[in-house]
Amino acid sequence: MVFGFVKLPRRFASGLLLVAGIALAEPPVNDQFQRCADLAKSVPGVTPAGCMAAALQPSDAKSVQGRALLFRDIPPKNGAPKVKILVLGGIHGDELTSSTLVFDWIERISRSETEQIHWRMLPVVNPDGLLKRPATRVNARGVDLNRNFPTENWEKDAPRYWIKYTNKDPRRYPGPAPLSEPESRWVHQEIEAFKPDLIVSVHAPFGVLDFDGPPPPPLRVGNLHLHQIGIYPGSLGNYGGLKKRVPVVTLELKHAAEVPADKEMDHMWDDLTRWVDERLLKVQTASSKEPDAKPAGESAENP
Repeated sequence: MVFGFVKLPRRFASGLLLVAGIALAEPPVNDQFQRCADLAKSVPGVTPAGCMAAALQPSDAKSVQGRALLFRDIPPKNGAPKVKILVLGGIHGDELTSSTLVFDWIERISRSETEQIHWRMLPVVNPDGLLKRPATRVNARGVDLNRNFPTENWEKDAPRYWIKYTNKDPRRYPGPAPLSEPESRWVHQEIEAFKPDLIVSVHAPFGVLDFDGPPPPPLRVGNLHLHQIGIYPGSLGNYGGLKKRVPVVTLELKHAAEVPADKEMDHMWDDLTRWVDERLLKVQTASSKEPDAKPAGESAENP
């Protein structure tokens, strides 16, 4: 099956059968379908029905242009979670496949036996940028949301970095103040309320794996190999990994508009979940048995 010029991944095709069984509470189905119809025009490999099958719910937050900021909560089927993972896509609106990957993961998690992990999925953090024609990295106020988080010395470092190192590149404008944008405030509030043990942020198209926060990092996720890029004032990796001391895995897919092949999607999922099992689940289990066990040290940043 083909969606535009992009092959529809088999996982979204299988998701079409699920939509009839979904009972959405809020908003009304017509509103949700319209949102999904709009997203399907921009997100490669996602159809309106596949988006409906993801059962996204509107948060209390809205974008600059008043669009609902959508999420999906997938808690363990039984009992309390050992690990909580926050996954974000589309923080840069023109990195379209970052949202595709999060939709794929929602489908995988939904049909698996989730027993130890509470997943919170935010597939389209910047809907105004993603739905614009053409799509833009920045939000509707021209702010790069991945430079708008309240990192240390933001007021001094973020504007200086933008002027000195980007020559006032409008694609990387950090905004007038940290958390000046409703979309970055929403992500910040989710981090504060959800208190994740891991943040996964999906980007494109640098084709690398980045990591910030307490190590050890994964060395590869699919065909993405570890290459820690450095520190950016206002970035999520800087804020989450260094300031909050929460590991941040940043996946920089190789293409912003071309969906990874099914096999590659499988490899990325398998590598990440294997690392989560080794680095988080087993460590949590060991820590609960050995109260005096100490966490490992620290790390670097994100695009």
